[in-house]
This record gives sequence, C-alpha cells and structure tokens, in this order.
Amino acid sequence: MIPWEEHRERLLTAARPLPAATVPLSLAGGCVLASDVVTRWPVPLFDNSAMDGYAVRRAEAPEGARLAVVADVAAGSAEDPELGAGEAARIMTGAPVPTAADAVVPLEATVAGPADARGVPGWIEVTAAPAPGAHVRRRGEDLAAGSVSLSAGVVLGPWQLAAAAAAGHAEVTVHRRPRVAVISTGTELIDPAGTPRRGQIPESNSVLLAAALRASGLDLASVDRVRDDEGERLARLVDAAEADAVILTGGASVGAYDVVKEALAPRGVAFDRIGIQPGKPQGFGTRADGAPIFALPGNPVAVATSFEVFVRPALLRLAGRADPFRREELRRATAPWRCPAGRAQVLPVVLDGPDGVAPATAGGSGSHLVASLAAAEALAIVPASVERVMEGDEILVMMLA
Repeated sequence: MIPWEEHRERLLTAARPLPAATVPLSLAGGCVLASDVVTRWPVPLFDNSAMDGYAVRRAEAPEGARLAVVADVAAGSAEDPELGAGEAARIMTGAPVPTAADAVVPLEATVAGPADARGVPGWIEVTAAPAPGAHVRRRGEDLAAGSVSLSAGVVLGPWQLAAAAAAGHAEVTVHRRPRVAVISTGTELIDPAGTPRRGQIPESNSVLLAAALRASGLDLASVDRVRDDEGERLARLVDAAEADAVILTGGASVGAYDVVKEALAPRGVAFDRIGIQPGKPQGFGTRADGAPIFALPGNPVAVATSFEVFVRPALLRLAGRADPFRREELRRATAPWRCPAGRAQVLPVVLDGPDGVAPATAGGSGSHLVASLAAAEALAIVPASVERVMEGDEILVMMLA
C-alpha cells in the first residue's frame, strides 16, 4: 500500500494553478489573486475629517474659545474655504479638511450658537481643546500611491475586494475557480426521492460532493450518474466534461463490476491501494488536456474523507491557493476507539470540551456509517502505527470549519 501522505503529495504536484484571467470585482469573490494590486493614488486621496464637527486652527481653539462659523463642508465637496483669525468651518465625516485648518473639533466638544435655515450655527464655543491633528485622516496615511494594496496569492473576500476598489481598480487578475464535473457510478443507485427495491440505495455522493465543492469556493460543472454496464458512456462523459477536473465515485476497487477502473485504466488512470481507512482504493490520472481525474470509492464516508484529505487540497491548488489545507489542531481523546491494522485512520469526530475530541458515532470509521457525517465537526487523523486510541491520547484533528 502507498502511504496516504505520498498519494496526496503526488496529487498536489500534478495540480498546477489554472491560467490567470482578468475579471470584474463582482466576479472575483473567492478567487485567488494572480498579480499584485497596486494603488493608483494615495489612500486616503486627501486630508479628510474623521468626525462630524468643526475644522479649526488648533492654536485658536483652546478650551473656552468662541469661533465664528464661516463655511459648511459636506462629504464630496470640492470647496476649500479660507479661515481667518477666530473662524471655523462646519465639516462632515469624510469631507476634505480645509487647507487652512489643522484639526477637527467634534460636535460633542462644542456648544453651538443659534443656527441658520441649514442648521449651521453662527458660532461655536470649544469645550475641549483638540490635540495636534485631531480627527484628521491624512492623505496617503493608509497607503502611498504606487504601493501594493493586495499581494498575489491573497484569497479575495469582501474586505479584500473593497481594498481593491479603494485602490482604484474595477478589475483584478485572478486564477479562476476550477469547474468540477461529478460522476457517480453504480447500478444500485436511484434518485433520493425514489422508492428503492431490494439491492438499491439512494444516491447521495453527488449531493455530498456538489455541496462540498461549493463550500470550498469551487464551481460545479456537471453531475451525471452511470450504471455499472455503461463503461463506454462513462469514458465519453469523462472526455466530454467541460470541466477543469473530474471526480468519480464507485467502481474503483477490484470487484467484478468496477466500471471506473475498467473504463479508465486503459486511458492511463492509475488505481492503487492507499494506506488509509476509509478510502483504500483510489485512482488518479489526467485527461489529454491535463485536467485531473479523481476516482474515489463509492461508500459515502470514504467519499467524504477522500475529498477532504486528497481531492480538496488538489482542487484548491488548481485554484491558486498556496496553502490548500484545512486548519489542524492537537486535541485529547475523551473516549477510546480501535484503529485499523497497518493503515492510517481518518475518523469523523465531534469536539468535546475546550480541547477534547470523540468519535462521531460508536461504529468507528467504517465507510458505510453515513450517519456519522451529519454529526462530524472534524476528522481525526491517526497514524498507521497506532492500534488503539486511549482516553487522553493526543490526536491530530483536521477542522471542517
């Protein structure tokens, strides 16, 4: 058997980031930035007020000073009013600070005299002297023009997209999100809403994978289901899928009707036994266009764990992620459980207390124990050398959120 770490590494090596494309900010969410975003101008663009209040010369605004209000500067205004001795300008948050002013006194630090029809008082009295530069956001204090606002490799979330817009860009260059085709195989599979006859089961793997892809910021290209006697159709679907990667479930082992292996092994997809439980039978290869093909076991828990351990990191590498792995923690087992002989174990677990972890079900890591998926909050990864986890043992845990 091939160590699971070795299998994952060869998948990651084969998964090269997709070509970069320039897209509008509205389409860039969740993508990985392929080139630096450089500010077109200083951020902020000009000295502006951080408070609603009054722009003043600080030297003329000690506590108790009475200043005549001679101007009113709103956000977006292009005005730059002159301020004479003993004068102030009412100013709104974000408005440009008059060149003649060097501080802003907030409304709550003033007493205002009678106001005109626009609500502008004729005078104010300062009740708390401003500090030097008080409440003035200086031009370029966040970033100077020409500075790198966002570095290549950053995943673009809402805050990052806002930073790109503030830097003066409506488009960014990103690695596009991979489009992934999903194909479930098995004559026994029926629609979830159907009524199964003897030997039939509801098909859940495509539901699991479609949701997992979306949750990982990836795009679902297509979903198909193939019977065990449709090897030629399966091969055509793999070749024709308009996708950057293909995931197949079922038919990858050594059974008499393992259609995936029969159809794809002649095309260069390698099928191996991996030292992991669940998920020992795994297949991997590439299409003629370089799109990776992942052939997973058919049991749902094996599909779920194989996706998390092997497929998701490789797909995120396609998407341009430098670090495609889930967050990992060391936790203490709060209950004992058995481990498979000679294979690493990937066990769905629940978090127990501030630093504990316990199996999600009493059934262990069997690939048929679908109920454990619904309860699982993480995956415990136990080395092949461990035969039994004892209460209190330190366990490496892959967090699922």
